[in-house]
Amino acid sequence: MTTEYAEYPQDLQEAIQFHGHICPGLAIGYRAAKAAQAHLGVERPKDEELVAIVESDGCGVDAIQFLLGCTLGKGNLIYRDYGKQVYILICRQKGRSVRVAAKPGHFRRTPEQEAIFQKVLNGQATKDEEAAFRAFQKKRVDELLAAEESALFNIEEIAPDVPSRARIFKSVTCAFCGEDVMEPRARMRDGKVACIPCSENYNRGW
Repeated sequence: MTTEYAEYPQDLQEAIQFHGHICPGLAIGYRAAKAAQAHLGVERPKDEELVAIVESDGCGVDAIQFLLGCTLGKGNLIYRDYGKQVYILICRQKGRSVRVAAKPGHFRRTPEQEAIFQKVLNGQATKDEEAAFRAFQKKRVDELLAAEESALFNIEEIAPDVPSRARIFKSVTCAFCGEDVMEPRARMRDGKVACIPCSENYNRGW
């Protein structure tokens, strides 16, 4: 790790390396992961002992993956496309679950900041604007890391809805593209096995 992030805790430095950069989204995910861990009294597991349910696909999810060991590949990261900064952590052994929801306002920008942000996204920012953007991002990250937990999140213990462990399914071969597909995701097209992209889309406006 470079000395650029030496001011941050070691686990955050490693999460930054995993994610690729530091930003407010990663910082809020980091704080959410630490809050959930502390509330349930758990460490990063070796396998699927913890399950995370996330309600957005933003930068914060990488902190959840890195710190809590919950990943798509292991089947213990579940994504719900709600567009909300909400993280639910379930501990299988303890039969407990905690919901960590970010309070409003942490990602709001002034009109000037928003204009610079859009220029940076579109590759149209000047060097001065890029520097201003980095300074704003750094200030916001530092505020998120220093804030009281109660100022960042609404945290509540909820009844755990423990999902089943990940299963390994038989593969079948799509008759149209020739690629293997997980059996439960296969479709039928003209009496032949088809993967989802090769299956025809039939609908009546629903």
